[in-house]
Amino acid sequence: MGRPVGRLVAAVAVAALTACQFEPGPQATGWSAAAAATATATATAAATATAATATAATAATATAAATAAPSRAAAADVAPVAIRSSSPSRTATPAPAPGSTPKALPGQTRAGLVPPVVDRGSPRRARVALTFDADMSDLMLRQLAEGEAHSYANLKIIELLERRHVPATFFLTGMWVQHYPQVTARLAANPRFELANHTFRHDAFTADCYGLPRIAPGAMTADVAKTFEIISGYGGRQTRYFRFPGLCHDRAALRAMAPLGLTVIDGDVVSGDPFATDWRPIVAAVKKKVRPGSIVIMHVTEDNARFTDEALPYILDLLRERHLEPVTLSELLGR
Repeated sequence: MGRPVGRLVAAVAVAALTACQFEPGPQATGWSAAAAATATATATAAATATAATATAATAATATAAATAAPSRAAAADVAPVAIRSSSPSRTATPAPAPGSTPKALPGQTRAGLVPPVVDRGSPRRARVALTFDADMSDLMLRQLAEGEAHSYANLKIIELLERRHVPATFFLTGMWVQHYPQVTARLAANPRFELANHTFRHDAFTADCYGLPRIAPGAMTADVAKTFEIISGYGGRQTRYFRFPGLCHDRAALRAMAPLGLTVIDGDVVSGDPFATDWRPIVAAVKKKVRPGSIVIMHVTEDNARFTDEALPYILDLLRERHLEPVTLSELLGR
């Protein structure tokens, strides 16, 4: 994942706090964490069955199955389909360096992580997921209160998606939901939209994440759980998808998410809309990288991403020209 070089000037400081600018790094093959856990539990049950009587083996196998396999409802919300690459490796995946976050080949979840981290969907179907982050921080709230910002909810984006009947997935911060309850209700009421989690106040979960204030490690789990609870009150198409602010996460942050039964969503097409000075660079960024299975990252925060609504019609036309169908994340990942 690349990092922006140098410090942004004060005129774009707020945009830096809400950006997801990165380049996907080297990627490794492997099962998802959920698949690996299931395989491990199955192997353990088999070993127990060999050493015990037939009756004991049956009991051990049943116990292992109950432990390894989540409930039907949990599986529907949590475990993504582990999508294989078109040319899977036959060799074992090397262990990642301590503290690193392993990456997956396009069309796969990242190997060996709990929870799973997804960069993109299967390249076998001509579909893409358009995702929109709805950031809100203490600084942004102050700017709204003091009249320094007009709005952090871009209704033009929502209206365009509604008018063209385009599916999308919205990653909402809890503070954004609390500040824009009517807009949230509007999103939840649309059967083509689904709702996902982007933390409560858009704090960083690692050091050195675009200058974002860092959340205390002990508060990470509660922060995300609280946001799921806030979003759930609006109904609609709820998911257990979660995106870290700035896409910044390490093993400690992932471990903090493990109890929540969620799937971490990064993306392989970063529009760069918070940094754009007009709509053209946004369209160019999507045009350069979008392909079957892509997860496109944009923002619905208006004053922090001023030209996304102008770029979106061109992006939708581009997808149509390339015969790429916009779908929700759940549809892209086969859930």
